[in-house]
Amino acid sequence: MELSEIRVEIDKLDQEIQQLFERRMMLCRDVAAYKKAHNMQIFQADREKAILDRVEQNAANDLGPASRTFFANMMSISSQLQQKMLIETEAAPKIARPEMKKAVRVGCQGTVGANSETAAQNFFPAREIQFYPTFELLFEAVQNGELEYGVLPIYNSTSGTVTQTVDLMGKYQFFITAMNQVEVAHCLAVLPGTKLSDISLVYSHPQALSQCSDYLDSHNLPRRDYSNTATAAQMVAEAGDKTIAAVCSEECAHRNHLEILASRISNVVPNYTQFICITKEMQVAEEASIISVMLTLSNEPGSLSRILNKFFLYGLDMTKIESRPICNGSFDVVFHIDFKGNLRDRSISAFLNDLCKSCSDFKLLGNAVIME
Repeated sequence: MELSEIRVEIDKLDQEIQQLFERRMMLCRDVAAYKKAHNMQIFQADREKAILDRVEQNAANDLGPASRTFFANMMSISSQLQQKMLIETEAAPKIARPEMKKAVRVGCQGTVGANSETAAQNFFPAREIQFYPTFELLFEAVQNGELEYGVLPIYNSTSGTVTQTVDLMGKYQFFITAMNQVEVAHCLAVLPGTKLSDISLVYSHPQALSQCSDYLDSHNLPRRDYSNTATAAQMVAEAGDKTIAAVCSEECAHRNHLEILASRISNVVPNYTQFICITKEMQVAEEASIISVMLTLSNEPGSLSRILNKFFLYGLDMTKIESRPICNGSFDVVFHIDFKGNLRDRSISAFLNDLCKSCSDFKLLGNAVIME
């Protein structure tokens, strides 16, 4: 048989498969209507597993795994259509709106002159900012109501995720309500009169040291982690030791009366850090456009692929996906995903209902408005 003849046969089969697929989806709509009338759940894991096991077992020519994948995707599409059908009949969810202009109790990690203070002031102009020595204490302050809003760094354009923030997200109850970004211009700050050759140790936040690694390596400068760029500068100023230096902002160096030996020492210029604004209760602005979730998946073949397919089926634009170890000795990971959307959109509600049922654990982190 010639290739052209084989392709003709494939085209005929594709038409038949499409017709059968459409018939199956119409039946799935009937199933959705029945489940709604009888108050039944859309996703029924036992039935889905039984079908997939049967399909894999009955497949010929070693096509078991491929057949299982094919039917799993088709059933995922079916679940999506059923969810959308049910959600479309419901009222749009009522969610509180942010009241950031009225906020009084606002906090960030660090001290005066930190990049976090700049980000907080951008969110809350002319407001007094409360400072906390660690990210964890800031999360605690938001969770227990001590703060109305907290500001934390989450991602840097040069060194990536701020792991100290991300690793605490699963531990505390909070919601992201806004995001902004601050240009970070690092410098090497020392006590007045200090020479580059005098320096034996450089202190700063791990992210800042990573962002300036090229400069530090080229001058053979040993480094040590410190809680924050601003507190590192403060420590250098108070220590009175000309053998140490800090990587910090130029404003922070000036505030602490330090001398700047080198300016704009980041590996990449410009260098930006993205900050999140968190609050205890869910708050979503009308123009919110980034939804953040955290999830874990069952340890089985295709589990991540099925999750990614759901974003495609719902036509959602995923802007970030990354994994972090759960830190329980298991080598399992938690995925952090950002995608475009607004929680007041009923199709988003359908998607989240569908998504969470495919996860071992699921947490909605919030819906942020991007602020300049």
